[in-house]
Amino acid sequence: MVRFADGGERVPATLPDWLRWQAQQQGESIALRHKRLGIWQARTWTQVAGEVRGLASALQVRGFAGDSLLVILSRPRPEALLAALAAQWLGGVAALFDPLAEAAGQRELLRELQPDFVFAETLDELERLRGAGLAPRLTIYAEARGVRAQEGEQDYARLLAGLRPAQPEPQAQAGRGAFAFYRRGASGRSERQLIGHDELLRQGRQLVQAERLGAQEEALAARAFAAGGQARYLLAPWLIAGFRLNFPESLATRDNDRRELGPTLVAGTRETYGRLHELALARLPQPGSVSRHLVDWALARRPGLLRQTLGHWLVRRPLRDVLGFSRTRTPLLVGEPLPRDAEAFFAGLGVAVRAWPDPSEWHSPPVHPLPSVDGWVAGGPQPV
Repeated sequence: MVRFADGGERVPATLPDWLRWQAQQQGESIALRHKRLGIWQARTWTQVAGEVRGLASALQVRGFAGDSLLVILSRPRPEALLAALAAQWLGGVAALFDPLAEAAGQRELLRELQPDFVFAETLDELERLRGAGLAPRLTIYAEARGVRAQEGEQDYARLLAGLRPAQPEPQAQAGRGAFAFYRRGASGRSERQLIGHDELLRQGRQLVQAERLGAQEEALAARAFAAGGQARYLLAPWLIAGFRLNFPESLATRDNDRRELGPTLVAGTRETYGRLHELALARLPQPGSVSRHLVDWALARRPGLLRQTLGHWLVRRPLRDVLGFSRTRTPLLVGEPLPRDAEAFFAGLGVAVRAWPDPSEWHSPPVHPLPSVDGWVAGGPQPV
């Protein structure tokens, strides 16, 4: 139950409600960690909730309301997640865009959207936005290095430092949209996937219950931030179970950071596990060598007691350490299944990858997209 400003208590029904509940229940526990310059920087649940409310206040002052959209063009990082929650705090929608996507097509989508509110990670993302000819009312950027701010652009840290004391109460509603994703469809028209609070929380609760997730979990948010599966099976469970969510320093350091962290929960895609499979194969001895025979012997299915024991200490444990799976007990696969050879490899390591569906529904959005899930779906596909 969440305590509200009117003194009443209600069951958390939105992502911001769950954030506030976690801050009330375990305020001094660590909610987020982000590696910066080789050092893990931590935020508690109280700090996360306060930062989200502060960002919501800054957005509200600049005109962000319940029918507004915040475009987020960023790799996984705490500031991007907190900005998304701030938009949802005010009843709006966070539209996640992958900065590694093809630039020309993404600029076309952004020009169609013409967003008034944007979060951009670095100068590279700012330049992509500028190249699209956009004129947002407010653009927040996370990294100030090399940035010469133009009109309407503001550094994240300075924005927080200059906040007014008044902070709004959550205005999110269960039946409204929380996250939106955009792409160019096969027909050439833009398509949108809109996921509501109620859907996210329903699927998040299913995962938490099925996998028995609790506050003791360590999870890593690495590559696929701008994807519906991550919202369903990582962000929503994080808020419901109250575990620790970790962000690597960069994509280049994610494997080293995973090895150092040893996450208990991994939510990856076919591409995630495929890349790790290739990484492991590259480190194995050459086929036909004596050492490779030892590896193949240790990874065989249904090993006996001797093979189970020796194989663990000589092969499986070192390989799991290399991949950062030394403590992983909940390896999740979101979306498309793994190739058989990759699935067999992880099974041999004792990493039983469990598949969870990614029920992506893409539609052509209306000209002025509203953050109402039910109304948008009932209206059916409409041209841009």
